[in-house]
Amino acid sequence: MQPFPIVLALASCLVLAGCAGLRKPHNTTYETFQSDDTHARQYDATDAQACEAARRALLSQGYLVGTARTDFVNGRKNFQPERETHVEIDLRVVCAREGDQGETAVVFVSALQDRYTLKKSSSSASLGVGAIGSLSLPFSASDDSMVKVASETIADGSFYERFFALIDRYLERAGPPPVAASAPPALAAPR
Repeated sequence: MQPFPIVLALASCLVLAGCAGLRKPHNTTYETFQSDDTHARQYDATDAQACEAARRALLSQGYLVGTARTDFVNGRKNFQPERETHVEIDLRVVCAREGDQGETAVVFVSALQDRYTLKKSSSSASLGVGAIGSLSLPFSASDDSMVKVASETIADGSFYERFFALIDRYLERAGPPPVAASAPPALAAPR
């Protein structure tokens, strides 16, 4: 056995491995984690009041509210912007207590938009009649179905600003948060 073919094979592997390392990695990271607060606002209300205002804001815009708790609200709305296109927005609201007494709340909102399009598929069949001979008549039919073609989190800041403005409006109607009752002062012990 000759050492030259083995050395040549090893050298070729090293060259190929080195070339593979020179390629730029494919960047698939789309998240920047910036602190622009597009998806969060702080309110002078309890978490329950903030989520109730968010629920009312969703209902006022025609969203179907699926889940409504004191700390979480979820709503969906469907649109048909074009004849063969369907869009669905799923909006989720989380209300987190802030502060020692829970007198303020931070509301986090995220909206997911799914886009569907109409997909047409056709099928055909033929009919053979034995008494007449070989006669084939084509019968065709088509089936239409909606197929999801895109799904993404809405990143438009003005979309969230309008939603937070509605929450503001419903919180103003509800009035100020209840004041936490303070403990009565301790009585001095008699001497």
